[in-house]
Amino acid sequence: MDDPGRISVIIPTYNRGAALERAIKSVLSQTYKNYELIVVDDGSTDNTSRILSKFTEKIRFYSKLHGGVSSARNFGLEKSEGTWVAFLDSDDYWLPEKLDRQMQYLREHPDIMIVQTDEKWIRKGKFVNPMKKHQKYSGWIFPRCLPLCIVSPSAVLVHQKVFNDVGVFDENMPVCEDYDLWLRIAYKYQIALIPEKLIVKTGGHSDQLSRQYWGMDRYRIQALEKLLKEDITDDQRELVLKEIIKKLTVLETGRRKRYDLPNIFAGKLSEYRRKLDAVRKAGSSDSSSNK
Repeated sequence: MDDPGRISVIIPTYNRGAALERAIKSVLSQTYKNYELIVVDDGSTDNTSRILSKFTEKIRFYSKLHGGVSSARNFGLEKSEGTWVAFLDSDDYWLPEKLDRQMQYLREHPDIMIVQTDEKWIRKGKFVNPMKKHQKYSGWIFPRCLPLCIVSPSAVLVHQKVFNDVGVFDENMPVCEDYDLWLRIAYKYQIALIPEKLIVKTGGHSDQLSRQYWGMDRYRIQALEKLLKEDITDDQRELVLKEIIKKLTVLETGRRKRYDLPNIFAGKLSEYRRKLDAVRKAGSSDSSSNK
């Protein structure tokens, strides 16, 4: 990491041979050339190895036992040598100026440690407009990150120091692992946004993890509960507790419509309402004592 302009690009992949070549070529076509490209094959059983063999002189690639996307990304991080890290999901791809624009922004804003770009969406082969809830923001965006993930792994460029500080992807989370990491980053760091659509995110395919798990808020709550153990401010703690209560309320409503689900959300709702009341009372006491 002696070169302040060196970027490690990490592509995790699993049985995405059909899309992987496009992702790799989008990196090799970048106008910014000071990077290394690391591809981590997470135990693929399709034609991924054949695709990778086409690029042996231009990339570093590793094969490992299947462990999930977090495991693959973290493996890539361990092998990375750049000062900065960029991720690219193997079914997404970049426009040629993506890295160039990000490095230009970072040179102009040396206090920023993570920057993402805006994105185009393709669903089932057609361009679509993201919903308002997916809108991206710039700066101290922690409160806006609480409802759902608004930071895209394929869009970010992150300084290695950030991972040394907050840790890496949680390999125990089957989904929402990116939501979890960006929350841990956003309460400590500004996340800048370049409002240019410099990546293309594809979706709608059957192997997307979000299609394999019901009640995604269960995993977001898990991430929020972890955050309560961090050294967050009282204001941040109150925001986190409110979001947990909101998500538990939605899950409990859904549980009542599906009698096969365990009755755990109502009890947790009461628990977190008590915790929120305690935080509010502590805040009121502090305000009174300062008058």
